[in-house]
Amino acid sequence: MARGKTSADPAELEKLEWPYDWPPPWRNDRLIGHEAAERTMLTAQKSGRLHHAWLITGPRGIGKATLAWRFARFLLAGQQGGLFAGTTDGLDVAADAPGRALVDARSHPDLFHLRRSLNPDTGRIRAEISVDDVRGLGEFMHMTPAMGAWRVAIVDAADEMNRNAANAVLKVLEEPPPNAVLLIVAHAPGRLLPTIRSRCRRLPLHPLSKETVVRLVGEYAPSVPQEEREALAGLADGSVGRALELASAGSLGLYRDMMEVLATLPDLDMARLHGFAERFARRGEEANADWRSLNYLLDGWLKELARWAAVGEERAAIVAAERGLQARLLAAASLDRWMEAWEKVAHLLSRTDAVNLDRKQAVLVSFLALQSAMR
Repeated sequence: MARGKTSADPAELEKLEWPYDWPPPWRNDRLIGHEAAERTMLTAQKSGRLHHAWLITGPRGIGKATLAWRFARFLLAGQQGGLFAGTTDGLDVAADAPGRALVDARSHPDLFHLRRSLNPDTGRIRAEISVDDVRGLGEFMHMTPAMGAWRVAIVDAADEMNRNAANAVLKVLEEPPPNAVLLIVAHAPGRLLPTIRSRCRRLPLHPLSKETVVRLVGEYAPSVPQEEREALAGLADGSVGRALELASAGSLGLYRDMMEVLATLPDLDMARLHGFAERFARRGEEANADWRSLNYLLDGWLKELARWAAVGEERAAIVAAERGLQARLLAAASLDRWMEAWEKVAHLLSRTDAVNLDRKQAVLVSFLALQSAMR
């Protein structure tokens, strides 16, 4: 069983960690759109001066973890014949390479995967990476490699570490051992301890092109019609992971309903709004998926509204009710008013579950705050 894991059944635990139909990063053999980043890591390895810690940054769902696992697989299973034996131009590793299956199963003795662990009391994955999850990382990094030249630890994602866990990882970074590499995935690196950031070589990844997202959605979710792939790519802001999550949750329908409510501003069709908000009064996994989608979609739409007000560039309408709506709203209220409303809505929705507020009421109050911005 992989280091850093609980004693839960591996298949069941993996399903809790990765409840999606597409491959998890540790078994995903394909990375598109980040060829320059791969070359950077490969060049560093071939130079013989590989940095002991890498901070791989960028928006969620663009391939950061997949890149980390590709590099780990390359270091642990792609080097046949010594420390600097690689002659390939990429990080691909043959399917039958010695040790590859162990990496893909996260059971390689020279691999440590630091992530949120299972709470045995609730049967759910914890909300954060705790210091208990970090225990053993320092000892692991200082051990002699068991099967090759390297030991590799992956932190995914560093944003989920609490303060004590972050300080424990920092101690590992302060005393880097030889022939050990720490790959840290971070969606929002600005939230990390400055001392962690300063001890890593930063490798920023950029959002994927819309064409790449459309292509990958088609490959990973072929049942999604082409027209919906285009719409999902428009909503996902260069993140194929986000597009696939939205597709899996049926979020295009939710977005359409949300826009039809927004289109009734400034008067607001209260009957339509209450009907829309009622769906968030439910409980269960489907309701939770809807709630996560609403948080992302409404926040993203308000960001687009603010961006257009600032730079005069409107995103193409994704559904019919959206056409001309941003122009009408911006004509009715200043950018300052919309920024204030956005901050109120973002704070309310982000805090709703944390303080056990009623989700339906939070939706109603959020839309009323948007109405107030126009008065």
